[in-house]
Amino acid sequence: MNGLHAVLTIASGRRAKWAVLVFWLVMLGVFGSLSAKLTGAEQNNIQAWLPGSAQSTKVLALEARLQSPNIFTAVVVYDRPASGGGFLPLTSADRAKAAADARQFASVPGVVKSQIAGPIAAANGKAVETIVPVNLGSKGYDGASTAADRLRAISRADAGRLASHIAGPLGNAADSASAFSGISGTLLGATLGVVIVLLLLTYRSPVLWLLPVISAAAALSTSEGVVYLLTKYLTVNAQSAGILDVLVFGAATDYALLLTARYREELRRHEDRHEAMAIALRRAGPAIIASAATVIASLLTLSAADLNSTRDMGPVLAIGVAVALMAMLTLLPALLVICGRWVFWPARPAFGTEEPSSRGLWARTGGLIARRPRAVWLATVLVLGAMAVGLTGLKASGLTNAQTFRGNPDSVTGQTVIDQNFPAAAGGGAPVQVVANAAQAAPVAAAFRAVPGITAVTAPVTVDGHAYLNGTLTVPPDSQAAYATVDRVRAATSAVPGADAQVGGTSATSLDVQQANTHDREVIIPVILAVVLVILMLLLRALVAPVMLIATVVLSFLAALGVSSLFFNHVFGFGGADASFPLLAFVFLVSLGIDYNIFLMTRVREETARHGARQGALTGLAATDGVIVSAGLVLAGTFAALATLPLTMMTELGFAVAFGVLLDTIVVRSVLVTALNLDLGRWVWWPSALARSPVPASGQLEERPSPVP
Repeated sequence: MNGLHAVLTIASGRRAKWAVLVFWLVMLGVFGSLSAKLTGAEQNNIQAWLPGSAQSTKVLALEARLQSPNIFTAVVVYDRPASGGGFLPLTSADRAKAAADARQFASVPGVVKSQIAGPIAAANGKAVETIVPVNLGSKGYDGASTAADRLRAISRADAGRLASHIAGPLGNAADSASAFSGISGTLLGATLGVVIVLLLLTYRSPVLWLLPVISAAAALSTSEGVVYLLTKYLTVNAQSAGILDVLVFGAATDYALLLTARYREELRRHEDRHEAMAIALRRAGPAIIASAATVIASLLTLSAADLNSTRDMGPVLAIGVAVALMAMLTLLPALLVICGRWVFWPARPAFGTEEPSSRGLWARTGGLIARRPRAVWLATVLVLGAMAVGLTGLKASGLTNAQTFRGNPDSVTGQTVIDQNFPAAAGGGAPVQVVANAAQAAPVAAAFRAVPGITAVTAPVTVDGHAYLNGTLTVPPDSQAAYATVDRVRAATSAVPGADAQVGGTSATSLDVQQANTHDREVIIPVILAVVLVILMLLLRALVAPVMLIATVVLSFLAALGVSSLFFNHVFGFGGADASFPLLAFVFLVSLGIDYNIFLMTRVREETARHGARQGALTGLAATDGVIVSAGLVLAGTFAALATLPLTMMTELGFAVAFGVLLDTIVVRSVLVTALNLDLGRWVWWPSALARSPVPASGQLEERPSPVP
């Protein structure tokens, strides 16, 4: 422990603080320049998201032998909207334009001329579509927007009242790329704005907020540089890079608030600011380290995920939290000590003055809870349980393409036109693909054609011993009916002896992602709970307290998801949730919720050893809950910044985590845990020595500060 204290107090030294500052300037010089390259190293192609063992992933690999895996099909659909809704019949001039456009599409770079199909007229005469495969080459998803814009420029030229849309896989990819474009800049700007405003309100100082922001920015820049160097081993996409910005700023600011609050407290007890910082680091440092270790361990469990995008997100975010921890225990303390007491102006903590928390809001709240703690925690549990009932309405089976976006991008509008006018071939732009051994091509084709929901199966194309077939869905490719059809195709083709049939395509990919997310939830959630329980047992040196804290965090998570489900369905009108939403919400809410448990309970344990269980619970609440609520507000605000993106998944995750963090800090941590502490008393610390010593000897844990270098 003495060794840990020595390491923790390095930044508080009279000379060492300058060395720490120089060290971070060097770190920024080395890694800061690399951070700007991270966006260019992102892999946003479909293989970067898929589970490696899925049939759809194997089909993509096999398909590369037949044609480029970067061919995305655009469905250019034309219609003439009626003023009162619906569609007007197309004119002969409209059909002539569509035919002329089809010839022009062949001149667009990347278009596979030999595979252009159409124009195909709808049976009702109110729409026409042209299938245009486009090879995006090495650009993959990143080139989708450019290709879609070129097709759109042709289809909309001299169109008059004739409307055109780019749907199909290319249109979806283009709209996704547009939604993710500038994600880092948008999120970083929103997050920074939220953090600055909340720090100004928390500190009520025109200067102090700068130090946590500078330290968090240094942590983010450094972590992005480190992640960039590891992109040879880790897949980074726009989603993980965006969440990295939010998590680093949120976690770093949380740690900064806790440390700064303890430092301000010690400045009232110690005249020398270096000594005050050394003691603040010794007292708050272990809790901050344990908190970060919990988050890092929880994130690293994502490495067990089947889904590539989830598996590599864990290490990327864990690196960000680790660097944030290092910055807040070294750079921030050095800056605070260098600046001195004046940085707290106008509320400078003068030596010898009383700590305001001893008579503040949370001290009074603790007094109210102490009157009837059992009634308080029982009532709180009932309320949280009632909130969790809304979880029964959570529809986390995945989002359709239309539900993926907030608003109506061009691909969604185009797919709506297709669904309404081409009902027998709604999935024409996103066929089901079957790859089988060439020797069994005929029986596989027969089995494929016999599947209900499949039409227009192509003749087998044989390359290198494999037969390739495409079939058109009679239902929208992103619907549950399409996924059921894929399951039927897999069952039918796998029953052909010796065929070794694999089924892929857009619908199969979405189905495999859903199934991978279900597997990941079932595997990773129990592992996270076990890891967090072990960390709490080691930190608190007890069994009852960790079990109690895990139970409160899980209850808080369920309540947050229940309320979120009600908002998704009845307020925002989302109609569903992404299949990865429950797992990601669990990871962030549980790991970050345990953060606040650690902040509170380490202080309660410290005070219990001095003053007994009852007074320890009340003093711990009074001393920490103000800063815990402030930290919760900052973290909730940073995650709420995810709602600035026009993506349903990001909005849902931001809302659930923001609401869950506020619920956890204001209700669960402040009321429920404190009431349980008061009701259980010293037995919270069983089987440690604290459970056997209800009233410790005076000054038992008093610590004599070591000399400050």
